[in-house]
Amino acid sequence: MTDCNPDRIEVLPVLPSLDIDETLAFYHGELGFSEVVYQAQEYLILRRDGMELHFWRTDDRSLCERSSVYLRGGGIGALHAEYDAKGVKSLTRLEVRPWNMEEFYIHDPHGNLLRFGRIPLS
Repeated sequence: MTDCNPDRIEVLPVLPSLDIDETLAFYHGELGFSEVVYQAQEYLILRRDGMELHFWRTDDRSLCERSSVYLRGGGIGALHAEYDAKGVKSLTRLEVRPWNMEEFYIHDPHGNLLRFGRIPLS
């Protein structure tokens, strides 16, 4: 990695989506992924602050319900505060887990699990 910024979050998953328009509405409106890099009926690419998420269209809800991504970096606390202020429905508390990572979780409307984490602050 060439960027030494400790708050940088890098992620490039490809998650399933039952409806590309609904996915766009949630990730853009609720989670602040405001840069639409690419949008088609079957595929979507969104960016926010160095994070990039890809989505592919499926009719199989079980794929979404068994999919997840882990987003890790120092900026996680600010993201949690932003999502809490917005009232994101499926937002969990930011807490230190038994594996010594401070984390919070969000499920998107189709069931994909977004896990956000950072090394706990001292």
